[in-house]
Amino acid sequence: MGLKFRERQRIGENLLYLMVWVVILLVPALNAFMLDGTNPEWEHVFTAWKRIAPYLLIFLIHNELIAPKLLIREHRYISYLVINILTTALVFAIAMLAGGDLFTDLPLYSNLLLGFSMNSVNAAIKLLYRSLSDEQQMEALRRRNLQAEMDYLKYQINPHFFMNTLNNIHALIEIDTSRAQSAVIDLSRMMRHILYDSGTQSIPLHREVEFIQNYIDLMRLRYDSSVDIRFDYPARLPQKPVIPPLMLVVFVENAFKHGVSYTRPSFIHIKLSYRDGMLTVSVKNSRHGCGSLAGGGIGLENVRKRLELIYERGYTLRVDESKPDVYSVLLKIPTKIPTP
Repeated sequence: MGLKFRERQRIGENLLYLMVWVVILLVPALNAFMLDGTNPEWEHVFTAWKRIAPYLLIFLIHNELIAPKLLIREHRYISYLVINILTTALVFAIAMLAGGDLFTDLPLYSNLLLGFSMNSVNAAIKLLYRSLSDEQQMEALRRRNLQAEMDYLKYQINPHFFMNTLNNIHALIEIDTSRAQSAVIDLSRMMRHILYDSGTQSIPLHREVEFIQNYIDLMRLRYDSSVDIRFDYPARLPQKPVIPPLMLVVFVENAFKHGVSYTRPSFIHIKLSYRDGMLTVSVKNSRHGCGSLAGGGIGLENVRKRLELIYERGYTLRVDESKPDVYSVLLKIPTKIPTP
């Protein structure tokens, strides 16, 4: 991508130079036609072109040899300056010794200054195009690094998720074999979701909700009716809203991991709402003295990093531990993935 962009810039830069020099060379011919359109004096036109030729030669040497090598690639600024001045003086000296006239009737040092100024403009244009190319390459590199970091964080979540789910199935095998078989089927659906959908940058919101519902159904098999598990979301979700894959499951995992006690009443309440392009997810669960969860755990920390990488400051994540018996998380994200 960087090479293609640089090649396009190179073509655009050369077209700019070509147009400028075509205009310069056409001016004498246009003047001749304006003065005498029926019988223009071409001798005067050729004389003007001969006077322009040293400047064109200086430009070509600077543009193709001196600037690319000494200024752009090697950054040898003193050598560039010295060779630029010497080359300009040498071309003018040869032109005068050969009996040619320069473009202006000014003294030699004024023509040297004019030639050097022309090369300075050429160098400034080259540096501008190079800066744009470097900026484009840095942006492309930033995007690749961003995607690589998000992939790394996302695939850290997957083993964590499977470890918890397999532990749940292992517990079910000892309790109820038939229910464990059903759990394996649910898990296969979830694995299909992870294998085929989590590799994308975004996923439709309704499919991620289905994934969360499958996860909750799987977890219900492990607990009896004493655990109050609720998942509320709109009956009909639009098809267009998208979110990053596997963004919500960590909050649900944490709720089940830390919010359920076999000896005390427990609850997990998950509510999802969508309005005006914003997704709001509320996860509340009971606390049983298991300590602080805010910012803890590899899964939750990875979600924080993913949110920062994807949305920068365009999201809200609040963790509330103010109540001793309730732990709550509130997440608000746009249902449109920003372009990196």
